[in-house]
This record gives sequence, structure tokens and C-alpha cells, in this order.
Amino acid sequence: MGKMAMESSFMVFVCLIYCVSSSLTQAQVFDVTKYGAKADGSTDMAQAMKTAWTEACASPSPSTILIPRGTFLMSQVSLGGPCKSSMAVQLQGTVKAPADPAQTKGDSWIVIRNINGFKLNGGGTFDGQGKIAWTKNDCHLKKKCTNLPINLRFDFVTNALIQDITTLDSKQFHVNVLGCKNITFQHVTVTAPGDSPNTDGIHIGRSNGVTIVDSIIQTGDDCVSIGDGSQQINITGVTCGPGHGISVGSLGKWKNEEPVVGIFVKNCTITGTMNGVRIKTWPASPAGIATDMHFEDIIMNDVGNPVLIDQEYCPWNQCTDGVPSRVKVSKVSFKNIRGTSSTQVAVQLSCSKALPCEEVELADIDLTFHATNGTATSVCDNIKPVISGTQNPPICSTTSTAQPA
Repeated sequence: MGKMAMESSFMVFVCLIYCVSSSLTQAQVFDVTKYGAKADGSTDMAQAMKTAWTEACASPSPSTILIPRGTFLMSQVSLGGPCKSSMAVQLQGTVKAPADPAQTKGDSWIVIRNINGFKLNGGGTFDGQGKIAWTKNDCHLKKKCTNLPINLRFDFVTNALIQDITTLDSKQFHVNVLGCKNITFQHVTVTAPGDSPNTDGIHIGRSNGVTIVDSIIQTGDDCVSIGDGSQQINITGVTCGPGHGISVGSLGKWKNEEPVVGIFVKNCTITGTMNGVRIKTWPASPAGIATDMHFEDIIMNDVGNPVLIDQEYCPWNQCTDGVPSRVKVSKVSFKNIRGTSSTQVAVQLSCSKALPCEEVELADIDLTFHATNGTATSVCDNIKPVISGTQNPPICSTTSTAQPA
């Protein structure tokens, strides 16, 4: 055989091997309608989803569960690993939860847990149908609220991408992230009325390496809330409002909370919310740590309390008032935050008298009071911030605690 013929045969062989291996590694698709799911809005597809997940999870090659266009009803499901290969759910249609919260046991509607390598995308919607449940919310009456279902719960999920999905009208939190590592939310939309109670957009706890990017969150509570044990959290390009803003905390409510370290909020726009960017801890708390937290390049549009450290956080008087917080807040920066405040106190830095905040920096703050009967002011307690650049309002101007750079 001549040299050119040998080279030609070799290239055909290489192509054949490549094509075969590509076909072997191409994701298998498990269409829930092949397992009995019906896009009629009334037939429960939970069993079809569970069966499709079980088969896909057992597959040695990457697998995708497809929920096609249409409206599906699905009761509570828990989808767990570990799986033999990576898993994906492609949601093209709308999946609705039962409207009556009594039909869901516990605090979650859809749970994804114990899996390494997961993707959720497709442009579809998870509709929690929360209107009935919101009337049953009793968090304002007692410390331990009635369990209402979270739309999406991710427990101990590693290396995941949640992309191009909508979560609508959750009965409680829209998304809860617990014990996860290296998980990204991109182009996620959260939608609920501004008066829907306890409907945080994305709540993060005891997780490392969570990224939220280019997302729109409109809800009745915190757009993003960051609980204890959260580390290396990056929030960029989020549009927030209505809601309660972007919050670290509340911290210090429970014993044995883990440190919060490395929070980065940047290039966000917050509109018409109750708060802007804030750190909140309970008074009379056990010891805790919150450090290395940075808020930069934030636009505020008619926002209450745009810049807030509140170490006397006590909603509905459910605390021991007057006893200082034992959560140590340090290494915090607020930089290039501008826009309008709906409250006269545009910057409030109220730290613990037992453990004053340390290494707090404010630079280029430009916030005006969105009213005609006064100018924006600031309040500072138990803090000596380092101040530079624009100071509007003057930071800590009525106290002796400021240390201008």
C-alpha cells in the first residue's frame, strides 16, 4: 500500500474512532412524556419524572431529562445521586406545583441532592402557585414558621450550572442552596409579587463557590440572602426589585453557625426595594464571624436603607433586645454606590457595642434623598470606617467615629 493510501486509511480510521466515541459520549435523552407525563396541566407527572431520573442516573453516559413544551402538573419530587455520569434537566415547558400547600410534605417541592455534575436549563418555568400559601405564612407570629414548600432546593450538589430558567410564585424561598460547591446561576429569573412573604429569590447556606450572574429577581423578600457557612459567593449583574435587597444574614439566630467569608456583590441595580445592600445580625447572638465582604458599583433607584449594617436586626420583636450581637463583622467595603434613597438615612452602620465593626471602608458614596423635605443623612454606631472619595451624604458626620483616609 502506498504512503498516500496508508495516510488516507489512517485518517478514515481516526475519523471512525472519533465518531464512535462522540456518539458514545453524546447525552442520552429521557423524555418524560415517554414515561407517562402529559402536558394537560392536570395529570401528575411526579412518577414519570422519578422513573426518568432513576434510569438516567444509572446510565454510564451523560444523560438529559427533557420536559418538553406544554404545561405539566407535578407533585413533590426528590431527585438524588450519586449518578454514574453527569446529569441535566432541560425544561422547555411550564411545571406547576399543587396550589394547596397541604399537598406537599416538608419544606420543599423539588429537591436535587448528592450529585456531581448537574445542569438545569431550557428556558422553562417552575410555577409554585404560591398565592394560597402566602395567606398561611405565620413568620411574623412565631420564631419557627409553618413549613411551606421551597420551589427548588439544591442539597450537596457539586459542579452545577442553573441557566435560563424562571421560578415563579414560590410558596416560600424560590431557590435554596445548601452544602453545595461550585454552582452557578446564570440568566435566572425569579418573579413574585412584592407583598409575597418569605419568598427570598436565592438563599445560600453552608456552600462554597456560588456564582449568581446576569439574573433578574423580583420578589417579596431578599433578592439574594446569604446565610451562615457561605464562602466565596459572587453576585454580579443582578437586577433586584421589588424585594428587600441583597443581604448577608440574618446571622446569629442559632448556635454553632459557621463563618461567612468572601462575599462579592458587584455591578448590580436595585430598584424600589425595602433595603439595598445590607449585613444583618441578631442581638443576643452566639459568637460568629462575618468577614471579607465587598459591595461595589451598585445603582440604587428609590431604595430604602441603601447601605446598611444592622447588628440589632429584630423582626417582629422576636429577640432579646438590648443584648449586643456576638457576631464579629470585619473587612467590609462599600464602593461606588450611587442613586436615590427613599429613606432619609441613606447610610446606616449600626454595629455591635460588644464587638464593634473593624476594617470597614466607604468610598465614592453618592446617594440623594428621594423627597423634597430634607437631605440624605448617615448614622454610625460602634464603628470607625475609613472614608475616601465622594461622601454624599457625609459619612458619620455627626459622630467622632469616622477616620477619613
